[in-house]
Amino acid sequence: MHDFAPFLPLIGAALALASLAGAFRNGRRRRLIDNLPTSKTSGVFIGFVELKGTAESAGPLTSYLAEQSCVHYAWTVEEHWSRTVTTTETDSKGNTRIVTRHESGWTQVAKSGETIPFYLQDDNGVILIQPDGAKIEPVKIFDETCSPGDPLYYGKGPATAVMDSDHRRRFVEMSIPLKAELYIVGQSRERQDIVAPEIAADEHAPMFLISTRSEEQVSSGMKWGARGWTIFGLLAAVGCTVWRDSALNLDPKNRIAIYAAIGAGYFFIGGLAWIWMVFNSLVDLRQRVRAAWALVDIQLKRRFDLIPNLVNCVTGYRDHEAQLQTELTALRNQLAATPPGVAGPDHGAVSKVIIGIAERYPELKANESFLALQKTLADTEQRIALARSYFNEIATHYNTRLEIVPERYVAQLGAMKPQPLMEANDFERAAVTIDFTPK
Repeated sequence: MHDFAPFLPLIGAALALASLAGAFRNGRRRRLIDNLPTSKTSGVFIGFVELKGTAESAGPLTSYLAEQSCVHYAWTVEEHWSRTVTTTETDSKGNTRIVTRHESGWTQVAKSGETIPFYLQDDNGVILIQPDGAKIEPVKIFDETCSPGDPLYYGKGPATAVMDSDHRRRFVEMSIPLKAELYIVGQSRERQDIVAPEIAADEHAPMFLISTRSEEQVSSGMKWGARGWTIFGLLAAVGCTVWRDSALNLDPKNRIAIYAAIGAGYFFIGGLAWIWMVFNSLVDLRQRVRAAWALVDIQLKRRFDLIPNLVNCVTGYRDHEAQLQTELTALRNQLAATPPGVAGPDHGAVSKVIIGIAERYPELKANESFLALQKTLADTEQRIALARSYFNEIATHYNTRLEIVPERYVAQLGAMKPQPLMEANDFERAAVTIDFTPK
């Protein structure tokens, strides 16, 4: 033990640093959750989002054990075994003795499950969830232990038994039931079939979580995980040094100052790491605001590219008119729209302009190319409205973080300023209607 004792402080330091890493991993994930505003399904656009609602599906699964309607289930069957083991042991003096011990445990004998895409519904609408690749936290809906006399024993379990079986089986099933309240954090992207977002796995996203726990429960679990790692690291840093001193027969009373210094150093490093974590989380939030504006800009550029088609279609019926050209020029200028709070041209919607053009040129209503273009522009307006809503949500949350203590003092290190919101009027967002009635 004396040969090993000098290395105990180094081991304690390594454990302390590893514990701090674990603590701040939990802390970063908790701050990520706390930093995300809860979006409504009607306001989700491309980006990392947080949602709350109920699980819905027109064609739900039926769970294997509980036979409940759900969108995800996973079940296991375990069989209990026990045996008596007799061994011969030899002590340090060469004496042998026969030792008899009883061993028992559970062995998994069967498992399976299934997950399907589903909709998350809140009071504003629905959004499609693609759960592949997500960390799923289901709820237990079935837990029963039985013997062979129960129909469940062989009806849902295998026909063969494990070695040394006690002929007791435990059936457990976890599930996301239909209508279950869910908390979801993940990356949204545009659907391929309609102009609407969906939540799906993304290798660049910091997490993808589908949980039956509430946001408060998820955040609290990460908070206590961070605290647990922090306390363990402190105990490792100080405890290993105390252990070393005890092994070397040093008087602990004369070493109190050293133990206090180790603890102070541990918290000093932890404090620096905390400031680093908070600052980086604010930078990350600021980048999300900038990315949200970039999404608005992309959609404005997309609309800008469609305007020449409108010009060609309209001027094919009528000669150039000053008012019409003025309106089309205004639409073209949407490419140069600037973020809120920055000097430059504003941004507006085109729906009323397109309707006005159609009203002044009745013959356009029967033209297929104009109708197709009008639909495309309407879809574009929906995308812009989604992007605008997401920008305002993330910007509002960013501004809030800059005001609260202690984040506001850390934000001053990076000279972070509040982000003005978009206030343009007449953006439109058509509702996505989903019928959950079985066909």
